[in-house]
Amino acid sequence: MRYVDFEKGCGPSELVVKECEGLSLAPGKVKVDVKAFGVNRADTLQRQGNYPPPPGESGILGLEVAGVVSEVASDVTAFKEGDEVFGLVAGGGYATEVIVNPAHLMPIPQGMPFFEAAGLAEVFLTAFQCLRTIAHVKPAERALIHGGASGVGLAATQLCRYWGVHSAVTASSQDKLSLCESNGAEHLINYKQQQFDDVLKKVWPEGVDMVLDMVGGDYLNRNLKILKQDGKVVYLAMLAGRYADNLDMAMLLGKRASIIGTTLRNRSDDYKADLIRDFTTVCLPAFENKELRVNIDTHYSIEDIGEPHVRLENNDTQGKLVLSW
Repeated sequence: MRYVDFEKGCGPSELVVKECEGLSLAPGKVKVDVKAFGVNRADTLQRQGNYPPPPGESGILGLEVAGVVSEVASDVTAFKEGDEVFGLVAGGGYATEVIVNPAHLMPIPQGMPFFEAAGLAEVFLTAFQCLRTIAHVKPAERALIHGGASGVGLAATQLCRYWGVHSAVTASSQDKLSLCESNGAEHLINYKQQQFDDVLKKVWPEGVDMVLDMVGGDYLNRNLKILKQDGKVVYLAMLAGRYADNLDMAMLLGKRASIIGTTLRNRSDDYKADLIRDFTTVCLPAFENKELRVNIDTHYSIEDIGEPHVRLENNDTQGKLVLSW
């Protein structure tokens, strides 16, 4: 099989395609011939040496794939050879073959190309987990989504619209905010020109029910400032650095706020299976009737593997970056 190799700490230009022996199928698993895969910030962090894979998982980069089932273990009945599927892997996605837990796969919606399906799983499952499983947002509630033009941000905004949840977003340019608006965002905040907490205090003086944040830093207390009582702040990344500014405990206690950190990659197999089962039932049909859609920024060929990493590290994306073999 072919795969993308790297040395820990290398730059994007040093990613290289190599060949090795094919993978052997294990009981309870399926083998997928990968046609396309998505690129995520976790991949850039792992390449830099800052985000190792969970114990026992492949050291090859990549968390999401789309392709065709090529082999099925004798104890698996959920899929058969020839099925077109997409889903999550805890590592190994930057390769032409992956061995996958069938409970972590979903059928590709009718009419969706492989490259588009390759950009669906990670962002929508992450957004679904944050909004539904963790924050339990309900119709007519209000959510603030930071990083609104990111893959997760756009997925979260679409899910808010799909469920009747009001949303506000932050982004760094008018082009990004326009994309957010087309995905359902109601209030658009350019964080380079406006203070999001000042804006939301005016348009939503009652506050928001939840905040989805991948920034951290000085956003922590500002998030609390615009949060309703009993609201939730859900953190899924730390783009502003590992440490946040001094927490205002009086505001935290007065709001009875919950601050929750989450990742998806290191969740248990059972957790991921339950999440995927819930998402498949609640949301997957909406991709066939176009109520939900994958925002693809750029579809690359494997020869350009370094470019998506450069763009993610420069925060130069509007949606998903995907590659095809």
